[in-house]
Amino acid sequence: MFALRAATAQVPFVPTPPDVVERMLAMAQVTKADYLIDLGSGDGRVVRMAAQKYGARGFGVDLDAELVERSASLARRDGVSDRVSFLAQDLFKTDIAEATVLTMYLLPAVNMQLRPRLLTELKPGTRVVSHDFDLGDWAADQIAKMYTKEKYGGSGGDSTIFLWVVPAQAAGRWQWRQHVAGETIDYELALKQQFQKIEGSVRSQGREVKIEAAELRGDAIRFATTIAVKGRPLRHVFDGRIVGDTIEGEVSVTGASIQGAHQWSAERVERGATYTNRAAAPR
Repeated sequence: MFALRAATAQVPFVPTPPDVVERMLAMAQVTKADYLIDLGSGDGRVVRMAAQKYGARGFGVDLDAELVERSASLARRDGVSDRVSFLAQDLFKTDIAEATVLTMYLLPAVNMQLRPRLLTELKPGTRVVSHDFDLGDWAADQIAKMYTKEKYGGSGGDSTIFLWVVPAQAAGRWQWRQHVAGETIDYELALKQQFQKIEGSVRSQGREVKIEAAELRGDAIRFATTIAVKGRPLRHVFDGRIVGDTIEGEVSVTGASIQGAHQWSAERVERGATYTNRAAAPR
C-alpha cells in the first residue's frame, strides 16, 4: 500500500523506499501465517515483499488500474503470484476484516476517515502499520524513525513508521466468582477504555479498589489489585484473553502464607464506551 494517495486517483504515486518497507514488515512481525492487506498499494511492493521474504499471503488495492496490472506482473516475476492478488478498487469499499496485518501510506485525512473501520472491522491483535502519518489521538504502540536515501525520488529524507495493535473492546462491567483461601468471593471489574489504554476498579466484599499495572494488547488483558480476604491483604494478578463478552485466563494470588494460581473466567454484564470512534480532524 505504498502509494501516497487519497481515495482519488488525483494524488501522485509516491513509492515507499524498499528499506522502509522492510522495516515496516519487521515491526509488524510478519510471518507466513499472516494475511496482509495494503491500502493504496501502488506497484505492490509491500505485498510482494511480505510474500517473498516472509511467505505471507497478501492483497493490494489501488485506484490506478495500470499500477494494479504492473503489480500483478511484478508478482509473477517475483514468483509470488500464487500468494498475492491486486484489485483496482476504492480503498473505502475494500473488505479489510480478514487482515492480520494492514499497511498504508496515505494522506492524514484519509487515515482519520479509515480509523473507525480499523477499530471495529479488524480483529483484536491485528497489526496496523503506517508510513509517515499517524492516527490522531490513537497513540501508536511503537514508532520508528529512519533516514532513507531513496525517499522523494532519490533525494533522500526521513521516514517515520507507526505501529498499532488493534485492541479488543474491554470497557464495561465484568463479574466472576473465585475460590480464594478457602473462601468463595464475588468480584466485579469496572473498566474504562481509550483505545488500548484501560483503567478501572474491582469491587469485592463491599470494598472497591483501583486496578494497577493495567495492560491491553490486542485481546490480551492484564491487571493487578490488592483485595483483603479474611482480613489479610492478598495481591491478585489477572491475565486473560477477551473473546466477545468473556475473559478466560489465570489469576495468581500471593500474601502471607498464601500463594497460588487459579483459572479465571469473567463475563461482561454491561458494555461501556470503548474509545473515540469517530473520524477526528487530522492534526
